[in-house]
Amino acid sequence: MIRQGDHIENARTGQRMIFLKTWAETNGTQLQIECFSPVTPAREPEHIHPYQENRFKVLAGQLSFCINRKEQTAYPGDVVSIPKNVPHYFWNSGNSEAHYIQEFFPALKIDSLFETFFSLARDGKLNKKGSPNIFQASLIMLAHEKEIRLARPSWIVQKTVFKLFAPIGKLLGYKSLYK
Repeated sequence: MIRQGDHIENARTGQRMIFLKTWAETNGTQLQIECFSPVTPAREPEHIHPYQENRFKVLAGQLSFCINRKEQTAYPGDVVSIPKNVPHYFWNSGNSEAHYIQEFFPALKIDSLFETFFSLARDGKLNKKGSPNIFQASLIMLAHEKEIRLARPSWIVQKTVFKLFAPIGKLLGYKSLYK
């Protein structure tokens, strides 16, 4: 369980997170993370947060966002707010490390998702696109369906596929949380 002050690092992308406010400190209303993202060609898949607003305040460097298929770049002092259920992804588009505050309203269990993916990256269990195998992914995505979903295909298709592979994943010893 992530706690205020915890640090995690994604070995695949080099992204670092320091948890400033967690579910426990805010009664579930907010997650606030200080983030550092190096320049990297790695990008996350386009996704949505079906029940959460996601907000970024850039402190140094620059971040580019693709929000609802429209690109924009944010610089120090800029705040980018992504409403719930809006497809998006972001990346460091600058020449130096980006430093920013990322927030989620409400917190839900998104912190455990970050912890799981960063731990999988640490142990070399993600592919070049940053995804675990389908069995592990199915368990993770079903456990975090309120926090994150891929933008495509539809959630009905994703959930059907995940429900088919999740029981096999359990039999193989995979879990929805990985530390």
